[in-house]
This record gives sequence, C-alpha cells and structure tokens, in this order.
Amino acid sequence: MLLVLRGGRVIDPSRGVDEVTDVIIRNGHIQYIGPFSPPTNGSSLLVNRGQKEVPNSFPSQETTNIKFYDCAGLVITPGFIDMHVHLREPGFEHKETIATGTEAAAAGGFTTIVATPNTKPAVDNRAVVEYVLERGRAALVNVLTTGAATKCNEGAEMAEIGDMVEAGAVAISDDAFPLQSADLMRRVMEYAKMFNIPVLAHCEDKSMTRDAVMNEGVTCTVLGLRPWPRQAEEIMIWRNILLADLTGCALHVQHVTTAGGVEAIKWAKSRGIRVTCETCPQYFSLTDDALTSFDTNAKCNPPLRTQADVDAIKAGLADGTIDVIATDHAPHAREDKEVEMQEAAFGMVGLETALSLVITNLVKSGVLSIGEAIEKMTAAPARVLGLSSGALIEGGSADITVIDPEANVTIRSSEFKSLGRNTPFEGFELAGRVVATIVAGEVVSGELRCGELMMEKK
Repeated sequence: MLLVLRGGRVIDPSRGVDEVTDVIIRNGHIQYIGPFSPPTNGSSLLVNRGQKEVPNSFPSQETTNIKFYDCAGLVITPGFIDMHVHLREPGFEHKETIATGTEAAAAGGFTTIVATPNTKPAVDNRAVVEYVLERGRAALVNVLTTGAATKCNEGAEMAEIGDMVEAGAVAISDDAFPLQSADLMRRVMEYAKMFNIPVLAHCEDKSMTRDAVMNEGVTCTVLGLRPWPRQAEEIMIWRNILLADLTGCALHVQHVTTAGGVEAIKWAKSRGIRVTCETCPQYFSLTDDALTSFDTNAKCNPPLRTQADVDAIKAGLADGTIDVIATDHAPHAREDKEVEMQEAAFGMVGLETALSLVITNLVKSGVLSIGEAIEKMTAAPARVLGLSSGALIEGGSADITVIDPEANVTIRSSEFKSLGRNTPFEGFELAGRVVATIVAGEVVSGELRCGELMMEKK
C-alpha cells in the first residue's frame, strides 16, 4: 500500500521546508516528498525531481493499492513531540493509563510522548523503565520515559541512572519532586553528563510554597488563598543554571512561568551554558484571574501567573529563549478536583487542547509564525532529547500530523480520549484542530478525505 498525502502545505522546520507538495508513504516510512504523478496505462510511477520526471523505486512487479489523501488547504507537519506527560501508570490507573493517555496524545496530534517518573512505584530503576516502554509498544503512539533523579522520588538518594539509561530512559527528571539539595542535584547532573542525557528540572523551592495554592499577588489576596511567590521558581532556576555551568550537564528547565525565569534563562544562554527550557499552553493562555471563580481545574504547579508574565512568556517564545512547548498533561480523577481549592490536586489535562491553544494564542495573534510554532512542538524537543524524530525525511519513519489551522473548535471535555476531564478551557472557542495523526504510516486518529487508485500488475 502506498499512501499519498496530496497537495498539503508541508512544513518541516528541521529542514526549513515550507511548500505545497505531496508526501508518499510506503511500509511505514516516508518514501518521497515532492510532486507525485500517478501511473497511466500501466506506466511506472513517476515523481518530479527538479524539472525532470523520473521513475521512482516504487514496486512495479506486483499489484499495489495507492490510497490518496486529499490534503488541500491543510498543513502537513512532523508528528508532534510532547516531552512532559503524566501517564500515571503504574500506580494511578484511575487517573490515566498508558493506553488512554496515548489515545489522548494521538487525538492531539502527538506521535511521540515522554512520560514523567512520578508514578507508584516510581520510574527509578531498570525494571520500571522497561515496564513503561513495554506497555508503550502496544500503544497508539511512541512512548518514551524519563527516569527519576532519586529513589522513590524522595530526594534523598540518587537513583541508578546508568541502569535506567541502559534500559531506555531518555532523560533524568525530578518532576513533581524537585530536588531541594543543591549537592544532590550536582551529583545527578554529573552522572547525567556521563551518559550524555539532559536533566529535566522542576524548579521550585518548596520551603516557600508550603500549602500554597496560587500565584502571590493581588488576586490571591482578594480570594484569600495561600500565596505562591514567583521567587520560589526563579531561585531554583538560578541555582540549577549555576549547577549546569559547574557540571557541564545539559539542563532543561520545565514549565517556565515567570518573567524573571525567562530573563534568567536568556542570561544563561548568552553565557553559553547548556540550558534549554519549555513552557506550556496554560502559561501563555491564562492568568491567575482564572481562579477567581474558584475553578480547581485552573490550579496547577507551577501556578498561573499575571498578565505581565504571560507577555514575557510570549516574548520568550518569540525571541527563542523558550525552546519547547510541552503540555505537562496532568489528568486527575473527579474526586481529586471536586473538592475545596486548598485540597484540590494540582494540574490539568493538555494533550487534546494544546494545538488549538497554540494556533489561537500564538499564531493567530502574531507571536509566532505557524512554522515557528511547529518547530517548538517537533524539532526542538527532538533536539533537546537527542531523538531522530521531529522531522519529515525520506527514509524516516512516517510520523506525521495533519492540521487545519483555520478550523473552529469548541473545547468539550466530554469528548476527550483522556480519562481526565480537568481542563479550565471547557467551552472555549478556539482556532485550529488536528485532522489526522499518522504513526509509522498508519492513521491512528482522525480522518482524511481519500480516494483509491489501483496499479495493474505488469
């Protein structure tokens, strides 16, 4: 079977490609990108290389189906990569499973996701890394995982980093359990550098956030909720930058939310320190005013900040300080959220709303071009993690996302594939939707207009 994505706008930021053309897929791989001519009267298949049509290496000695997908008016991109996903399995399957999480990922256009290690048991040893990867092999999309920085995520004793990397962990992370000891973080970074993998750091000084609920400021004071100062994030960003400078480790700062955090990372990059960072759609789409209705779905860690911070996040995305857009997809059961604000769990689902929030709040508003936005969801996370995905390359795996940036969508959590329904974007009218997600040449989510043509056996 040959699959032909015909007439779409192909955008591959990794190679600087942005043109209307065809993508031909065979046996799960991209065979050719360029104008395609179907066979007539038993002739060989032709492709256009430059100004000359020449036969391509398609099979001609057997009957082969050619399935055409009409992509006119659509955008064809490398499959999205989300390097920050809470899949909850093992241990919290009532919130999400690897199966349901990857269904949500496929619906959101993600062909590769990276699981966080804060499960039960924690992903802190070879056996659990292998478990997650094995479960992921049966899933709709590619599942990778990080390994925990410390045993049982307790922040006391370093985990067996070498074993986890050998088993397939692509990074080490303290996500959800930020390391408070600078000396221990230094040792983790030194080991990670030995194995040439990044440390993904959740930056939070927990001595400043005990029982905190939301961003410290006017809104917090008016609502009478416990304050979460921005300095709790910024202090740890600076500490980890200095440790990255000391150790030479590749540091990736997770979910940056503050103007001061953006400035710190900009400074580090100007000094040549190996630092990258990400932000999430909620941090350029909402402010702490989202909690004025006491919607626990807007309670997240780190918290939503002010409009000035939102503006700084957008500026950081535009000037390249912020490398990656990730989701921090954090599904919870209803009983975790339908409680008083002080007791509610932190986090919101994000896989199925990310693309629409990016198109609406970054592309349509002129903060980023569509190519720049796609780069932060494909080539950039691949670069941070050293992955071969995130590009459309002849001979490479056909992991592809097809989107309609002009479509209008209404967020309805009842339609989510995720077990989690905890979104503050319920009912939002947004632009941009994922039309189809293709993994290894198979359409795993969505639907494309198609027609079939048969090649007759010679």
